Amino acid sequence: MRCPFCGNVDTQVKDSRPAEDHVAIRRRRFCPACGGRFTTYERVQLRDLVVIKSSGKREDFDRGKLERSIRIAMQKRPIEPERIDQMISGIVRRLESLGDTDIPSKSIGEIVMETLARIDTVAYVRFASVYKNFQAADDFDKFVSELRPATPADE
Repeated sequence: MRCPFCGNVDTQVKDSRPAEDHVAIRRRRFCPACGGRFTTYERVQLRDLVVIKSSGKREDFDRGKLERSIRIAMQKRPIEPERIDQMISGIVRRLESLGDTDIPSKSIGEIVMETLARIDTVAYVRFASVYKNFQAADDFDKFVSELRPATPADE
């Protein structure tokens, strides 16, 4: 593993343990060249996923991109970072278990929306605003009105 401080390729593992979500290994590393210490995470990757964009373009699945979009939607929400990490790992496991290496971006968006809807409504609406490409306030209004439970008419 290359040292992020000096670029030395000969770093040493000082400690290994399961990460909080138990789907990754957390490794504390030390660089003998510069004395720097840093942490790396190892995750099991069941298969290489390819995202099929709506334009037909194909690109490798990027967990970091998924994580960034979810963290933006969850920004300033009362959700613990560990819970967000668990959610992201769950989404990736679900994508890997679909049985196909080619996954339409629409499927990824739907899975993320479904997961966010169960965890935090505000984050769900934030993500939906980008995913569904809201153009005007009316788009928000319509979407949010669909979330509200139907109330009995006043008599």
